[in-house]
Amino acid sequence: MRVRDLMSVPVITVTPGTPVKQAASMLADKGFTALPVVDDDECLIGIVTEADLLRDRFPRDARYHNASDPDNSEDATRSPAMSVGEVMTTPVTAMGAGTDVVELVIAMLDSRLRSMPIVDGSRVVGIITRRDLVRVIARDDRTIAADVRHRLAEYGEPGRWTIAVAGGVVEIGDEFDNETDRHVATILAESVPGVTQVHATCLQTQE
Repeated sequence: MRVRDLMSVPVITVTPGTPVKQAASMLADKGFTALPVVDDDECLIGIVTEADLLRDRFPRDARYHNASDPDNSEDATRSPAMSVGEVMTTPVTAMGAGTDVVELVIAMLDSRLRSMPIVDGSRVVGIITRRDLVRVIARDDRTIAADVRHRLAEYGEPGRWTIAVAGGVVEIGDEFDNETDRHVATILAESVPGVTQVHATCLQTQE
């Protein structure tokens, strides 16, 4: 499965000059966790996350005092950032649309990223979040089976294959004993979102 199969498009982006308050409204209204930041040429230059926007945005309660906090007085006089350019994370990690989803998942988990911009060169063409990935895992077996049947029907001889799916694991039965065709069927099934494993066997052997 490739990143292009799962990425969300079109992508809502902001610029360094976008007000922090506007970016926060976009995240809150759309349910996003991050927004790619682009320059005037629409090239990716950073990303602004929920954590970036939260930093230094809340004044301390005047009734609260923590003697163990040496920055207490400094926080009270610090001016909050007004534009995305002042708070965005840069440099930003991005991947191409042709990247294997496994590589993307590893990168996101290892770096604890909640979203990943997808680029063509330096231009943003999509974005993937952890929620997108979890949504794939949550696809029900009946939907997965229907998608696998559709892929195999496009390959040819739709009545040739039997399909069974349980917990994302696909069992493909081949009416004919053709190892090459079963290999192709396995690859096609593995490209279906939600598939975790594929087993293709010859029905004649099972009899």
